[in-house]
Amino acid sequence: MQLMYFTERPYRDVPEDELIKNRAYFALSNKYFDREVGSRLYNEYLDEMVYAEEVGFDAIMLNEHHGTPFCMGGVMNVEASILSRITKKARIVLLGNPLPTFKNPLRVAEELATIDCISRGRLTPGWVRGAGSEQIFNNANPAYNREYFNEAHDLIIAAWTRPGPFRWEGKHFNYRFINPWVTPYQKPCPPIMIPGVLSPETVIWCAEHKYPYLGLGTALPATVELWNLYGDTAATLGFQAGSENFGYLQHVMVAETEEKAEQLGKAHLFGGGQGAFSRPEHTLPPGYNSKEATKRLARTMTAGAGGWLGVSAEQLGKSDQASAEEGNLQKVADSTRKRMARGEVSVEEAKAAVYKAYPKAVDAMQIIAGTPKTVIPKIKRILEVLRPGTFGFFSSQGPVSFEDRMTNIRLLGQEVLPAVREYAKELGLLDPFERAPGSRPFAAGTKREPLVDLDALRAQQAAH
Repeated sequence: MQLMYFTERPYRDVPEDELIKNRAYFALSNKYFDREVGSRLYNEYLDEMVYAEEVGFDAIMLNEHHGTPFCMGGVMNVEASILSRITKKARIVLLGNPLPTFKNPLRVAEELATIDCISRGRLTPGWVRGAGSEQIFNNANPAYNREYFNEAHDLIIAAWTRPGPFRWEGKHFNYRFINPWVTPYQKPCPPIMIPGVLSPETVIWCAEHKYPYLGLGTALPATVELWNLYGDTAATLGFQAGSENFGYLQHVMVAETEEKAEQLGKAHLFGGGQGAFSRPEHTLPPGYNSKEATKRLARTMTAGAGGWLGVSAEQLGKSDQASAEEGNLQKVADSTRKRMARGEVSVEEAKAAVYKAYPKAVDAMQIIAGTPKTVIPKIKRILEVLRPGTFGFFSSQGPVSFEDRMTNIRLLGQEVLPAVREYAKELGLLDPFERAPGSRPFAAGTKREPLVDLDALRAQQAAH
């Protein structure tokens, strides 16, 4: 099993009241950026990644967002290039470059190939469509988002694997001369992983390309549904999907006492939590999502199945009252912020409502926080249900000190990772490097292997 360490690298000193007043991280004025704080945080995050490698993580993961203190990784490839030189063995996983926002995907191909060469073949690139807010920040047309993504992907793969020079005459990109001198260290190209938040189109596309799919903290019932969609698609394409085809990212924060862990876990709710990633008009601009993807998100939220990273009930038009009654972290946060915008509640009342949702968020395993002894059984439960070959530990987003973040990494390495590895062996979970995705043929007319444990899922649902 491949175990990854991840942090959004947030700007932790942003005023929480301003975030709540803004109702989002995106579009908060950059007047709150302090160069000394930013410089310190960038260097701390690099130190975190190096330490994660030292304590035994197989991979360190970066992502990219723009125009928001939620994530300082606006130029993720720069961070990756530094890590490629200062780390020694951990894979550098990029989830990912928002391809539809780049005007020159050939430059992306060159940057990633350079990183792979410097790291001597430790790069795992991943590409995303980018959040709705990325389209706004980068002045990209959301209606062509998926078309941009597909063509940019094909162009990069061609630049890496097809000897040049050659021309590219596409619908959105045209080049008279493609002949990048530096190509990836890994041949024919680096292994690719694609993250997602419940879009069926993305899952089907991943299966068609035999790429592993990483669920970004998505609710377990909906994730099970998409795992099976991937498996069914793979079977029609002639291969058997397995744990090597799937990954999952989970909020986990570990401390030496339960009291300290609860304090750190609540930092995930800072400024409204994941649901405050951006306002609805930024998250789902017209044309960005297909009707089917939006319906799937709405069904999941209506069922009270939990949230996912950066998407919430408000974006889907869920009512305030239903959100508050169900007690879901993101639903409550969004409902409260909407009421505050109408002048019905104060900033302090909004904060109180958000943090009041913490116990239910923990019960639903949207947030896992505790000592190693208490978090290990919860992680095992997720592994039992989803059976992913890759598992990512997502560090806390809020104002958590560097010392506490390093303690979290130390405890994960010393106590949690060994237990998770042992349980993964019991379940027979293999990662994409132990078994190549798409390498096992599927015989037509037979029944494919199960990908999830539905009994474990039912037990989880009954418990909550």
